[in-house]
Amino acid sequence: MRHILLYDTTLRDGSQGEGISFSLQDKLNISERLIELGIDYLEGGYPLSNPKDAAFFDRARRLNWGSTRLTAFGMTRRRGVKAEQDIGLQALLAAQTPAVTVVGKSWDLHVTDVLGVALEENLEMIAQSVAYLAQHREVLYDAEHFFDGFRANPQYALQTVTAAASAGATWIVLCDTNGGSLPEQIAATVAQVRKQLPELKLGIHCHNDSDLATANSLAAVHAGCDQVQGTINGIGERCGNADLIPVAANLALKHQGYRLLTPESLPHLTPLSRYVYETANLQLRGGQPFVGSSAFAHKGGMHVHAVNKVSHSYEHIDPRQVGNERKILVSELSGRSNIVALTQKHTAISQERELMDKILAEVVDRESQGYQYESAEASFDLMVLRAAGLFQPHFQAIKYRIVAGDRDVAQHRAFAEAILKLKIDDHASLEAAEGHGPVNALDAALRKSLLPIYPALATMFLVDYKVRVVNCEAGTAARIRVNIESSDHQHRWGTIGVSENLIEASWLALNDAFEYKLHLDLGRIPQPHPALAEA
Repeated sequence: MRHILLYDTTLRDGSQGEGISFSLQDKLNISERLIELGIDYLEGGYPLSNPKDAAFFDRARRLNWGSTRLTAFGMTRRRGVKAEQDIGLQALLAAQTPAVTVVGKSWDLHVTDVLGVALEENLEMIAQSVAYLAQHREVLYDAEHFFDGFRANPQYALQTVTAAASAGATWIVLCDTNGGSLPEQIAATVAQVRKQLPELKLGIHCHNDSDLATANSLAAVHAGCDQVQGTINGIGERCGNADLIPVAANLALKHQGYRLLTPESLPHLTPLSRYVYETANLQLRGGQPFVGSSAFAHKGGMHVHAVNKVSHSYEHIDPRQVGNERKILVSELSGRSNIVALTQKHTAISQERELMDKILAEVVDRESQGYQYESAEASFDLMVLRAAGLFQPHFQAIKYRIVAGDRDVAQHRAFAEAILKLKIDDHASLEAAEGHGPVNALDAALRKSLLPIYPALATMFLVDYKVRVVNCEAGTAARIRVNIESSDHQHRWGTIGVSENLIEASWLALNDAFEYKLHLDLGRIPQPHPALAEA
């Protein structure tokens, strides 16, 4: 059984993606997650490029790395400079990592037209750099643009990797830097390299410019590469890098001949993916294979009916194997099977056929008004309780008023004030609160009213707030859909409100968010899966 090693470059190559910037603490936190996963090599950055990367290597020495090998990244020596005098190579050694990765040119076009040196001198730069570093560290050599170079001048491309291997590089990593190769091209080239240089330990580093980075990485492994480089979620420059999550999942779960990570590691893939998204301040990609929130989501009634009987009829793996979960969606496309599946948690009512039909009719009617429950399962749960006569409101709005337009000219801020009158049990509560906008003000007034009675609401906070026009043809009189995502550090839940009035739509979603939290704490709704809590 072949052991396939995973090399993560999220902190270096991944940080080169547009809009991505990791703080020093972010890099340390992500490193700890990758170590827990059991990643084989973790590339921390280029220590000469900026003070933050240099500081990272200093701080990283305090972490318990286990079997993970921290790696510093750099380039071959500059032309006309001896390896032992090159500041870049000195910085790699100063990082004091167990391994270093050095990148060099393998495409003759880049050597002569970009780097501006003779082909022979480039070979010397590679060999001397690797030889100098190999005296002190394990050296991985990244053969940049290897596949383009091999197609243009195969003899020279092979000379570059031979120079690195002969000088002491333990790994030769073949890079599809432009991301333009096809899987069959990758496989054929790796096979030729393996045939001509059978002693080499080969790795693969693919970019995703043709949306083939995962396929190309798998093709390279099948052809003879024993190491895969990539990033979590495929983040990186231009279209990104190979996503290590589907690479790992496919190799571990769908091939019998490969060994990587551990079976205990795979369920950490989903929390890890979401943690990196959160840390990078990126939106989670719902349709991301294996770990996306929609990866095992079923909407069509026929699909749900089949999945309820035989899960693998519409699922290629058990979602729990990668730490994900099945999601049953409800919409006007749903059948009774969807409603039954979603109400299984309410065991007392899930078998009542007439009630299921009533709930389905309610969903269809509400969707015609602009509601969508795919990301608002909390509002759906409350609707189920109302339909079953089990809903017990903890408060009722008597009236509210919003006063907006106050401005702090000095700080360039606008303020809104909410005056909220509620009925709580048998008494009325009247509170006013100020916020940075009408929804913030409403939230503050609601908390002032409810916290003295329900102190657990102090743990609840807003995660996301989205607004969308439902019927844009109506212009400024259009109906507005508001989705609110809330959390209490243990669970996340989504609620929805729809109205021609933005404030009213927001209030409906906010009202459901608070009611759901209260019903959840009192055990009236079974606890949802805490899949996102770790992120």
